[in-house]
Amino acid sequence: MVNDPDVPTTLCFPGKAEVAEEVAVLTGKKLTAVENRIAAVRCSRAEGKNLKKEKYVGYVSCAAASLAFGGPMSCRFACVGLGDCAGACQFDAITIFDDFPVVDPALCVACGACVRECPKDIIELIPTEARIWVPCGTRDPGKTVKEVCGVGCITCRMCVKVCPAEAVTLENGLVHIDHKACMAYGPECEEICMEKCPTHIFRRFEPQTATGRDDQAVAA
Repeated sequence: MVNDPDVPTTLCFPGKAEVAEEVAVLTGKKLTAVENRIAAVRCSRAEGKNLKKEKYVGYVSCAAASLAFGGPMSCRFACVGLGDCAGACQFDAITIFDDFPVVDPALCVACGACVRECPKDIIELIPTEARIWVPCGTRDPGKTVKEVCGVGCITCRMCVKVCPAEAVTLENGLVHIDHKACMAYGPECEEICMEKCPTHIFRRFEPQTATGRDDQAVAA
């Protein structure tokens, strides 16, 4: 492992940049770029008043609930809230608050376990220095989204059209932000994606906004 050049110095997630630098010194390897990231749940179901279409009764698992007609929520991409992500986190960085995962920025090491565990594929690792994010992971067409959520992304492509950094793309029905390109361009764009978004689902990102608390109105 020490002598294998293909093994990076950044595999200690809890240690982040500081430990990666020490490993590089000890092994004589080149230090690859380390970007501090945090898990964020791309869902705003409480804010959008996305209600349950049915009551799930069964094994307490997001994966199990999702097998029953896509899950209990009206939006088939909405967070189920039964805590599979919290169970997968070895660092106790995720707790379930009002049926929604709350990420603790101080404990999250961006290991990606929660990302892999989420059956809805709506948890994303976002750079802590990111400027903008989209707390919605729907892949449904706009008409369907409007029927079930008051703030969901309707894939109108306005964000793609106006972004001067070309950092916003729509792939397989889901909006993606190239955070590296967004940060490199800087604030000169005046967050025009936020201004032009008709549902105002483009938001400024701060590590604490990944927590999902209702009082932050970002991913409740």
